[in-house]
Amino acid sequence: MATSAIPVAPPDKSVRPVGAVTVASAPAGHPFVARITAAPGISLLPDPPVPGAPAGVWWPPAVLDPVWIARNASSAQLLHIHFGTESYSAGELAAAIDAAHDAGWPVVFTVHDLDHPQLGDQTRYAEQLDVLVGGADAVITLTPGAASAIAGRWNRECLVIPHPSMVAPDALPPRVRTSDETLMGVHLKDIRPNVDGPGTVRTLLQAAAELRSHGVHARVEVRLHHGVRDEDSRREVRRLCAKDDHATLVEHERLSDAELDVALSRLDVAVLPYRHGTHSGWLELCWDLGVPVVAPAVGFYAEQHPDDSVASYAPGDVAGLAAALTALLGDADANRAGSPARTDLRIARRARRRASDAAAAETHAALYRRLLANGSVA
Repeated sequence: MATSAIPVAPPDKSVRPVGAVTVASAPAGHPFVARITAAPGISLLPDPPVPGAPAGVWWPPAVLDPVWIARNASSAQLLHIHFGTESYSAGELAAAIDAAHDAGWPVVFTVHDLDHPQLGDQTRYAEQLDVLVGGADAVITLTPGAASAIAGRWNRECLVIPHPSMVAPDALPPRVRTSDETLMGVHLKDIRPNVDGPGTVRTLLQAAAELRSHGVHARVEVRLHHGVRDEDSRREVRRLCAKDDHATLVEHERLSDAELDVALSRLDVAVLPYRHGTHSGWLELCWDLGVPVVAPAVGFYAEQHPDDSVASYAPGDVAGLAAALTALLGDADANRAGSPARTDLRIARRARRRASDAAAAETHAALYRRLLANGSVA
């Protein structure tokens, strides 16, 4: 790993308030990280620039480079690892943890993924998890099920802190029209390794046909990016949509946050296309927007919001998906896209998020301060 021209964060020479903590986060520039570090007295070092990458690109995270950590030891008090670890080997991650401890930084690791969504073969990632879960001074995850899995696999206790909001606090509410059709959608994006594009679309089209046979005016919208990682899957998705008169395929560039909010808000139900995974930020975004979600019965998606807003099905099970869709649709006038009920639900959920986001940020802040007060450096 190259170590030349590694930037050094400027030391903070101002008078720090009692209990102030500066966190070196991998990464810093991510909505999840912004929410959980919003408590008073908590600040983030900015992501170091990545040589040759456009502004705003934080990966691979230089914060995990031992040389960067050593050079910035006086600029932060703690290292919190979230994403981007797949850019490094298990040995390099072990060196990063050692460097953080040498700098006097406790290390916190949030286990977002037990199965990495960007990877097909999980072998290398499993080795990284062994190092990260075993070497961190504190481990956090997002659901009780994931905490139980971590306890069983590594004998580590986890602090469970639910996923924060995904919709920006200042985002304008999307404006969408009501429709006589029931629109069920799936976003395949760039068909990353954990996305089963053809399988999900095939099952969804058949489930929609089952709903139509019972009088539901069901229509399916499939979206994917112009640039995809799996051309064979794209061709099959195109073929499946082309032969179904009740399906619309939309191919586009990556959407802005506002465009994505509108695209999701148009749906009566969103279907997640994952073949494996653990937690989903996409599910959280749908919850913020008031959009019901059908998730595959893998990982711990159903635990993220155990409030009847998420239904599950076994991948490939047409009858199971049709039943999940029917359960979420319920009364034909309830929580439909563009309805007053959807608007009221979104407003109520935003109020709940303000409280839960503040609680999550305070819980993180308390953990950081406790680790520093106890000198909890392995």
